Order: sequence, then C-alpha cells, then structure tokens
Amino acid sequence: MERILGYLVQEIKKADIPLPEGDVAPPAPLLKHILEIQEQLQKLETELREVTKNKEKLRKNLLELTEYTCMLEVTQRFVRRTAEYESHLHANYEEFPSVENEPLVDYNCMHRLGAKLGFISGLVHIAKVEAFEKMLWRACKGYTILTYAELDESLEDPDTGETTKWFVFLVSYWGDQIGQKVKKICDCYHCHVYPYPNTTEERRAVVEGLNVRIQDLHTVLHKTEDYLRQVLCKASESVYTWVIQVKKMKAIYHVLNLCSFDVTNKCLIAEVWCPVADLQNLRHALEEGSRKSGATVSSFMNTIPTTQPPPTLIRTNKFTSGFQNIVDAYGVGNYGEVNPALYTIITFPFLFAVMFGDLGHGLLMFIFALLTILYENHPRLQRSQDEIMKMLFEGRYVILLMGLFSVYTGLIYNDCFSKSLNIFGSGWNVSAMFEQKAWRLEDLKSNQFLTLDPNVPGVYNGAYPFGIDPIWNLASNRLSFLNSFKMKMSVIFGVTHMTFGVVLGVFNHLHFKKKYNIYLVFLPELLFMMCIFGYLVFMIFFKWLAYSAEDSTSAPSILIEFINMFLFPGGEAEVFYTGQVALQRFLLTIAFLSVPVMLFGKPLYLYWLHSGGRGIRMYRSGYKLIRKESEEELSLLRSHDVEEGSSHSDSGHREGDGEELNFADVFMNQAIHTIEYCLGCVSNTASYLRLWALSLAHAQLSEVLWQMVMRVGLRVDTTYGVLLLVPVLAFFAVLTVSILLVMEGLSAFLHAIRLHWVEFQNKFYSGGGYKFTPFSFKHISLHFNKDDPA
Repeated sequence: MERILGYLVQEIKKADIPLPEGDVAPPAPLLKHILEIQEQLQKLETELREVTKNKEKLRKNLLELTEYTCMLEVTQRFVRRTAEYESHLHANYEEFPSVENEPLVDYNCMHRLGAKLGFISGLVHIAKVEAFEKMLWRACKGYTILTYAELDESLEDPDTGETTKWFVFLVSYWGDQIGQKVKKICDCYHCHVYPYPNTTEERRAVVEGLNVRIQDLHTVLHKTEDYLRQVLCKASESVYTWVIQVKKMKAIYHVLNLCSFDVTNKCLIAEVWCPVADLQNLRHALEEGSRKSGATVSSFMNTIPTTQPPPTLIRTNKFTSGFQNIVDAYGVGNYGEVNPALYTIITFPFLFAVMFGDLGHGLLMFIFALLTILYENHPRLQRSQDEIMKMLFEGRYVILLMGLFSVYTGLIYNDCFSKSLNIFGSGWNVSAMFEQKAWRLEDLKSNQFLTLDPNVPGVYNGAYPFGIDPIWNLASNRLSFLNSFKMKMSVIFGVTHMTFGVVLGVFNHLHFKKKYNIYLVFLPELLFMMCIFGYLVFMIFFKWLAYSAEDSTSAPSILIEFINMFLFPGGEAEVFYTGQVALQRFLLTIAFLSVPVMLFGKPLYLYWLHSGGRGIRMYRSGYKLIRKESEEELSLLRSHDVEEGSSHSDSGHREGDGEELNFADVFMNQAIHTIEYCLGCVSNTASYLRLWALSLAHAQLSEVLWQMVMRVGLRVDTTYGVLLLVPVLAFFAVLTVSILLVMEGLSAFLHAIRLHWVEFQNKFYSGGGYKFTPFSFKHISLHFNKDDPA
C-alpha cells in the first residue's frame, strides 16, 4: 500500500494537482478496514496505470507522426522533381550526365543508366550528426550521398523525455549491399527512420493522411488527459487520509514485530518500559483496544521485576525542550540522576548574556525570538525544511531568554550599540575640580588628559544607581577599569557555578544510596574548591569592601597575594588583614589533606566493605529481607537494590554481595577522578575568564564597526551630499548589526555550551543513560515532503 500511495502522490504532483492536508490526523484503521483500503488502492492503481500507459502510447504515436511530417517537409526541399526541372533535363540530355553538376542525382537518370538507386530518410540527434556522417563515408566508401538540415522546432527525445534539436537527413545509395550498411548505421546511432515516398503524388497523399491522423490523436489524447486528471483529482481528496493511515499501520506492525509469541503461539507478549504515572492509562488503552477490535480475550498487563537499568524519561514542554536538548547533546542522564536542564534554564542564558552584554543587540534578539513565538503556529514555520530555520524555531525560547538577559547585562555594562546611556545622571562632577582649586585653566591647555580625584569634595557624589557610570565611556583608562571589573566578575561566577555543580552531586549520592560518597568524595571536593578558589573570591569581595578611594593606592594586589599563598615568601609582605598568612596556611593544609582522602578513601572503604565488613552487611541485608511478606516482594527488593547499587561515579561497578570487587579498577578510576578534579579546578576556573574576554571583544568590535559606519557616512556626505547620507548609513548600520548578531551571538552561544558541558556538568552529571522513546504517532510526519514524491 505504501508503494501504491507513493505512485499516486507522484502522479498527482506530475499533474500539478494540489495535495490537501488536514490539521487533524486520521485515526489508525481497524483490521477490517485495512482490506477495504487495500482493495481501493489496488483498483485505483490498475486504472491509473492502464490510462497512463494508453496516454504514453498515444503521445509516442503522436511524436512519431509529428517527426514523419517534419521530415517530409524538410526533404521536400532536397528533391527537386518539378516539371521545369524535368523539361530542363530532356532539353540538355547527355548519355552520361555529370553528377557533380546536380545537387542530387535524379532517380530517373540512374534508372536509364541501369543502376538501382535507393533512399533512406529520418531524424538524427544534433549531437550525433558529425559522427553519423563520418561513419557513412568510411563504411560505404563514398557510394552514398548524405543531405541533412536542422529542424526549425525542437522535438521531444523519447528516451530521455527532454526537448532537444534534431536533424533531418536523406541518404541516397546505390545497390542493396550499401543499403543494408546504411540501415545498420542508422540503427547504431538510434536514428528515427521513416519511409520515403518515391513520387510527388505519393508524398502528397502521405502528408494528408498524417495530418488527419495527427488531428485525431490530438483529440483522443486530450480526452485521455481529461479523464486521467479527473481520476487523480478524485484520488487527491483521499490520499492524505490514506497516507497517514498507512504510516500509522506501518508503525504499529513495526512494533508488533518486536513482540514474541507465547508457548501456544496464539498471543503476543511485549516487554516494555512504562512510567509509573502512566500505568493506569496503559491499562485503559489495552481495554479500549480489545473492545474496538472485538477480541474474545482482552489484553492485560503485568509488572515484572528486572535488573536492567530503566531508560530516562524527562517530561518537557515547548519552553523547556530547547534547554533539555542542550543537556541531551552532552549525554542522556542515568535513571534517577540529577537533571541539569532545570538550572540551565537560568544559567545558560545568563552566561551567554555576560559575554554578549549589549542593550541594543539583546533587544533585537529578544524581538526576533518574540516574533517566532507569537507566530509559532504558522504553517510555514512548522513545516519549514530549512535546517537553520528549524534550529532557530525549535530554540526560540532559548533565544528569547538569551536576548532578555543580554538586555539586563547591557544595562549593567551601560552599553547600547557600543554607546553609553546617561539615564540617571553621572555621579562624577567635573566642575567641582575647579571650585576646589584642584584644576586651573592652564591645566586644560597644557595637559591632554586630566584625572578626576574622588577625594576632592563634590567630585564624586555616589555610585550610579544601576550599572556602570556613563562617564567611563569618556575616560582614557576605561579599558583598564572594565578589564579589572569583568575579570573579577568572571572568577566569581565561575567558582560559584562550579561549586553549585559539586553540591548537586550530593543529591545523586543520596538517591543511589551512596552515603559514603558524601564523606569520601563530596566533602573533600568541596573543601578543596573552597579553601583555594573560594578564598580567592573572598579576597575579591574583601578588597572591594575594605578599601575606598582614599586608601586604594595602598591596597595589595589580589593576584600577588594569591601567588604568595602557595610560595610562602619570607620576610614582611603586604597583607589584607591581620592573621592572613596563618589562615592561608591553614586553608592550604586542608586543601592538600583532602587530596589523599579523595584518592584513597573510597577504594579502601569498598575494599573493607567487601572483605572485613561482609558479615555486618549480610546481617543488615538479612534484617531488611525478613520484613517482607512474599517472594515477589523479595525479588522486587533485590532488583531495586541492584538498581540502586550503580552510580555514575563508579563507572558501572556494582557493589553487590555476589560480585567480586576489583580493587585495582576501583583505585584506578578514583585516581583518574581525583587528578582530573584537582587539575580541573585550576583549568576550569581559568576557563571562565572567557566571560571577560568575549565580553571585551564584543564591545570593542561593536565600537570599531560603529566607527567604520560613521567614517563611511562622512565620506558619502562630503562626496555625494546629504541625500545619500541617510540610506547609506542605514544600510551599513543594518549590515554591521546583522554581522555582530550572527557572528558574536554564535560565538557566545558555543562558549556558553562549553562552560556548561565541561565546567558545570562534569562535576556531577555522567550522561551515561539512554532516552525513553515510547511508541507514539506524534513522531509521524503529517505533511507531504516536497523533495520526496512519496
């Protein structure tokens, strides 16, 4: 049936008949209706193939008659048998007439000489004319005369169906043997050979007969095409329903093929995964299916225990699906593992916005995503086959939040298309420098740059209410200020993000009944992170709070202090607070001691658990089993314990009683994890500096492109006048903004993905599971594919 429907759709598209599509998919047909559909399709196919075959035969006959007519019209110019020519021949009769003086040797002259002259005429493809002429000359040794001319109109090639140019030829030959060679050569070059009339009367009769037959064929062919179109129009009304029903039947039978027979070979058994929340719906669906099919024995369902890890089902909607796809691209989580997508909804667009912070660019991105959301039910968006457009449409809510957060960070950076906005008024007052006699008019003339002193009364009146003060856009040290601010901000966000990932690992340990991982893995990891990089964040905030503009010049460098924390320099050094050196040594001691705990704690505990602690474990397990009341509950408990005995951090090693512990493998896995985590804390923290780097690059590139636009506008103004200034500026402004949105947006998007996959999810998420893909008709396409005729 699928083959027949593919043929029907192909023929309907060939006839340029629109294929109607419904908004609601038809239900899957019952078994008794399948045979009716099959019978209808077979009858329709037989009728269509018969009509199509007759139509093609008529078209072929019409093409042959048309070629024959064109051939006769052209060859009429070749042969000159007029009465004037005959009288000219009798008046100038010679016993041996010269062939060179005649354009074509007359049949009557050769007959008088006793030679048998023959003619072969037809059509040859334009690409084969030269080769055809050479072959005739070489094979027939010059005993033929070839005359040819190009047709004025193009005719269809019956082999390819394409319209092409043809040449009409007329071959004159002497003798039967030469004639046989000519015929074979014509067959070799696929020439269309037609009978050549010998007399003018015969030619006239043939042409008249051809015209009559061509007119009759046109009439019959027109009626055949009308009938064929009526049949296809009638079929197009039901083809959508048939296609969807056949797709659903095919999907059903595909699932049935995965089932197995029972011992009596009378019923099918299917072992499937089903969410606990949907068990009641499954029972209801089985009962409804049995009732509709009229089965004598109703279908039923039983839950069975299993030791296999179940698939992962995460229910999403159109808002959360885009973020879940970002996480699933890294790997599908194990069953029961913490899902990072919930937190990615906030952290991903926020980290993107930190790198893409611009009020104007973020607003454009937000408007674009908002338009796709408002028109998300438009058929052209839902049926788009363009890969880029489909990707943007599916991630429309991700783009919406990225644009919204970019507007927020753009306000924080006070950056709108690389320009600052003075909304609340600057907190710096330049005139106060003159009022307090800190500046003089001579200073303005002799110095290119002057420094505002916040310690002078009235110069600094307080912080800007929201974001960075717009006066920094005019400062010569603006880049140094932004570098310091964004670099420290990146470190704070990075350490916070990674620490949050480490904390989320606790929920995995609790869920998989691995409480020892909390003491032997989580706490050492958290102490190592906090004692080194958490302390770095503490120093950043301490310097911000402890030092003001009055004593900022005496503040120690955070970078130098952090390096000295590991070098233990001798002598007196600048410190932030009293007791700093002792505290730093204490934190380093804790950080270094947490490394051997991470390295040896878990392997030694598992070794003790499988050797010295076996008796205690068996006693505890036995106590739990005695509380159960049936063998089924015992088996379910065993399967539950086995499922809970696997963790993402154990690399698939179960710690059950019946499995021998491979201490070497456990120790090697834990050693790799410890080294990766300790080194990763350093490299991952440095990796978050990309927030600072890309934010700075985005702002600088935007400013450079804006200056280029202004230079182009100035040149246009001086060259062509003001009339061209506005459209040229608008064109270059749109072009530069588009480039920035695409190039910088894609760059920030990829870096945000990297920060989530490597720096964040690596701390607690393994992604070693497999996705739950239930049987559903929602995955079936409800639209005709434009590229595929079927």
